[in-house]
Amino acid sequence: MASIAEGAGVALAYEETNPTHPGTPVLLVHDIASDRHGLPMMPSHPPVRVIRYDRRGYGESGAPEPYIGTTVMEQAEDAAALLGALEVSGAVVAGLGFGALIALDLALRHGELVRAVVAADPPLYAFVPEANEELAEQRRVLQDSMSTGGRDAAVAAWLAGRADDDALARAKASHRGFFADYAGLASWPVTRRQLRSFTIPVTIVTSPATPWHVARAAEAIASLVPGAQRRDDGDVPAAVAELL
Repeated sequence: MASIAEGAGVALAYEETNPTHPGTPVLLVHDIASDRHGLPMMPSHPPVRVIRYDRRGYGESGAPEPYIGTTVMEQAEDAAALLGALEVSGAVVAGLGFGALIALDLALRHGELVRAVVAADPPLYAFVPEANEELAEQRRVLQDSMSTGGRDAAVAAWLAGRADDDALARAKASHRGFFADYAGLASWPVTRRQLRSFTIPVTIVTSPATPWHVARAAEAIASLVPGAQRRDDGDVPAAVAELL
């Protein structure tokens, strides 16, 4: 059962595991076309305080009217407001996909809230110019799907068989969040200098299934963040556990 906290102007639905545990808390941030239910499960032993939430426009969380676009920074403000409402600081923040950019931005601009970051499949294409052709094809597929089958078809085309029936149904129901996220994928104006300024532990995670252009973005971030660790096994819970 979700609880509700005030984000940066919207109501955010969240769940906690072991909310009274005194150890380092973990905040999980989901990807585009997902929700809190699609986040990985942390091991139950040893116990860890885990916070997972629906970002604005997804699941049981609210969104402004109209809601047609967002930014990485706006999403990070939601995350900061949620942590503030829960009186959490010094969290390990793990983000998947678009959520990885949110986790990194949260650490840059609200450093007191973040002890370490796990960024899985971060789509920071500003540092991957050779990805332009791939991204153009992605846009074409979405536009074609939208024109022939509407918004549900576009969401299904984005997920391309990577979600089970329940997850796909939830993603279609949260189509406003999907299209707002898609509009915001290129919205993070981070510089190489800012990435080099990180002083907290950062782990960049990919997997064998990570698309080549996302893997290139991950490598670019890892090469810039001082002391960044790399995992190519896709194991976000293990990466988080190493930082606790």
